[in-house]
Amino acid sequence: MSTRRTFIRQGGLTAGGLATATALGASVLPAAGMALPLPGTAIGFPLPGEAEGIKISRMFAEPLSIEMEPFPIALGVMTHLDNAFVRIVLENGIEGYGEAAPIMTISGENQQTILGSLNSCREFIVGQDINNYKSIAYTIKSAFWAQSAARCAIEMALLDAYTKTLNIPFYRFLGGTEKRIETDYTVSIVPPLQARKEASELAAEGYRTIKTKVGINLTEDIERVLAIRDGAPGCGILIDANQGYSPKTALRFINEVVRQGIHPVLFEQPVLKSDLAGMKYVRDNTEVPVCADESVFTAADAIEIVRTGCADAINIKLMKSCIIEALDIAAIARSANLKLMIGCMVETSLALGCAVHFAAGVGGFEFVDLDPSFDASECPVSGGPVYKAPYWTLGPEPGLGFRFRQ
Repeated sequence: MSTRRTFIRQGGLTAGGLATATALGASVLPAAGMALPLPGTAIGFPLPGEAEGIKISRMFAEPLSIEMEPFPIALGVMTHLDNAFVRIVLENGIEGYGEAAPIMTISGENQQTILGSLNSCREFIVGQDINNYKSIAYTIKSAFWAQSAARCAIEMALLDAYTKTLNIPFYRFLGGTEKRIETDYTVSIVPPLQARKEASELAAEGYRTIKTKVGINLTEDIERVLAIRDGAPGCGILIDANQGYSPKTALRFINEVVRQGIHPVLFEQPVLKSDLAGMKYVRDNTEVPVCADESVFTAADAIEIVRTGCADAINIKLMKSCIIEALDIAAIARSANLKLMIGCMVETSLALGCAVHFAAGVGGFEFVDLDPSFDASECPVSGGPVYKAPYWTLGPEPGLGFRFRQ
């Protein structure tokens, strides 16, 4: 929905991209060609030996920057995308692609730290057997545990290349057969009249669920939700506070929304990510299901959500959890009878496409928040899942289905 975007692609790394932390992390990675400490087992259907012996010959990391219309949320106003693009090349010529999409206020990463981490990992990754993708990912996690978006880009590229080698789509590798998923669309923190107009337009396009951001001004937040209801009376409303409220303010907000005759399908991250007691207070005093988002980066975080009983759902974002650990989080949520949501950061069609594959492959996601923010032409790769509001459709192409733009 942006009207003015500039796609900037530069070869190599930006100056100052090597952070001290990433340099220290590189020093504890095994040297190229050394045996890895963990077996390279498959995520989905075991297909032993089919990709064995195929080495990674090259790895590239580039900044990926796009200007965008201001997008205000409780954590700040985003005015441009500063991501990173990863390309790995196997010795048989197959390529895998990945994207890192950091948000400093959520993951503590930015474009420079990500490029520094990726550059530090290159020497270790090149020369490894692609069949050992899982061991590679675990080894990198041990050195760069705090750099989740950077690690996600590596896992994405590894799994893209691996499943291309196996000649199957990534979502099929995960066990999925569903080829189409439906997403919501987000209305940011805008004036009520604009929110009503956007909601009406989205409903006309076929969206059945509209997500909106809140968490800055209680009165205006309530007015915005009411305006969305008026603009799209037949749509479900999902509300995301992005940690913007105190527990008592969150409860005042959601109870007033319900009093006004609106029953949101979900209330996402109403309080600070560390305040699980506050989240439980909100959950215990409202009929609206509460979802943990920024509170869950790891499987251990998901276990803590279950233990404390503070949420009804967990929002999985690959940039927080990476792909391999996201599978563990989904399994934990299912075991505890929690609902599943899949969301995204500010991503191009590459990372969004990977999340679409993940959601379709794993299945069981009651809430899907994968609305595109940029034209596909602004991504360094073409292809992938096809978007026609409000649906993503997956094709038969192997891997993630993307091709590098020459």
